Amino acid sequence: MSKTSTLLAGLTGAALVAAHGHVSHIVVNGVSYENYDPTSYFYQPNPPTVIGWATTQQDNGFVEPNNVGTSDIICHRSGAPGGGHATVAAGDKISIVWDPEWPESHIGPVIDYLAACDGDCESVSKESLKFFKIDGAGYDKTAGRWAADALRANGNSWLVQIPSDLKAGNYVLRHEIIALHGGGSPNGTQAYPQCINLRVTGSGSALPAGVPGPSLYTASDAGILFNPYVPSPNYPVPGPALIAGAASSIAQSKSVATATASATVPGGGGANPNPTPASSTPAAGTPVPGTTLRTSTSTAAAQTTPPPTGGSSAQTKYGQCGGSGWAGPTACAAGSSCTVLNDWYAQCV
Repeated sequence: MSKTSTLLAGLTGAALVAAHGHVSHIVVNGVSYENYDPTSYFYQPNPPTVIGWATTQQDNGFVEPNNVGTSDIICHRSGAPGGGHATVAAGDKISIVWDPEWPESHIGPVIDYLAACDGDCESVSKESLKFFKIDGAGYDKTAGRWAADALRANGNSWLVQIPSDLKAGNYVLRHEIIALHGGGSPNGTQAYPQCINLRVTGSGSALPAGVPGPSLYTASDAGILFNPYVPSPNYPVPGPALIAGAASSIAQSKSVATATASATVPGGGGANPNPTPASSTPAAGTPVPGTTLRTSTSTAAAQTTPPPTGGSSAQTKYGQCGGSGWAGPTACAAGSSCTVLNDWYAQCV
């Protein structure tokens, strides 16, 4: 299928599939790294080089249970490796931030996996990756809420910790929300896997065994085919068991970005190369304007990225700016204007 045909199919799909979300960026030790934006980068001839895997998730949609045994469940639909990576130390905590706000109705677990790459993750075959689970939170009976509720309450972000004893090397972080609002019916659950390239440093030696992505779940697993609308549900988080020493989740807290850095390309040295601070130091708890960074394909040097001319709430070029039920930005960045394509979708072009 040509890209034009795929574009038209994606726009048509917007009428049928409500938008849900994708990971916009991660924050490590106060430094923000941009992730792949499927709602805009897919349409760009030369999208930025980022740490996140490219997908055909232009509708911010999901992988259905009937496809959990296929390669689409590994890193979302038609997932392809990101062109760069971020460097983190074993034991570091990573704040994974979603966009737009996760729907309150989409209750369910939040799960994180790692898989070691044999060489650079930027050129790895996704079918060769074997994932081991480093966290997996479901329903908290004490708090009376789902992990996805905790993510929403934490500024639409999830905090995950890299195992402190993990062997140094290149890894794919597979982060996933599983939405169970339709889970009581066959093929009703929605999976939202997201993949990010990491280079882990440290002196650890642990390298847990893992399983291929298509073997993580089946459509009939108890944690996939599950009715969440019962009092105090006894929910079994799907997938393999947590690795030794891992917890279902760490204490959740917000991470504020005070600098931005670009993805490091293979052979480009370690990430966090001179991370560039914001032009002014923010007060504690204040988001940094322009923390979502457009990275360069030719350098791993960090750079600042100002917010769009249209204001901090302006949509990027090729992003959605209107349509039935749309609650996001309606103003477009400089050089583009909001164009109505149909009743359900308007785009900055």
